[in-house]
Amino acid sequence: MKKALHPQDVIPLIAGGYAFLSPIWTTTTTRATWTMIVLGIITALLSLAELVRPDLLAIEGLTALLGVLFIISPWVIGFASSTMPMAVTAWIVGAVTLVVGLADVQLTRTHRPGIAAR
Repeated sequence: MKKALHPQDVIPLIAGGYAFLSPIWTTTTTRATWTMIVLGIITALLSLAELVRPDLLAIEGLTALLGVLFIISPWVIGFASSTMPMAVTAWIVGAVTLVVGLADVQLTRTHRPGIAAR
């Protein structure tokens, strides 16, 4: 059986790459820089895993979770008020990643009813 390719899986790859590179052109602090680099790399790697293994519900759920981590990171790490441009970047990348991750989960469940995380 052919695995369904999800073209939207490229979006978190782009968002992760953008987050990883964003300290180059955005006003930042050391903590914000490392947060964006680490979360960006993890997001990009998960996106690559989704491209290799589409319809793997666990990876899609982790992508959505990374979106949440991006969204809360400015408050948790403490750069929401000190570095507003980097916080806005984290929120936008997080929202995009969360929406794509949730859409992937829904798409996988719709195409394969009864699917469980493998």
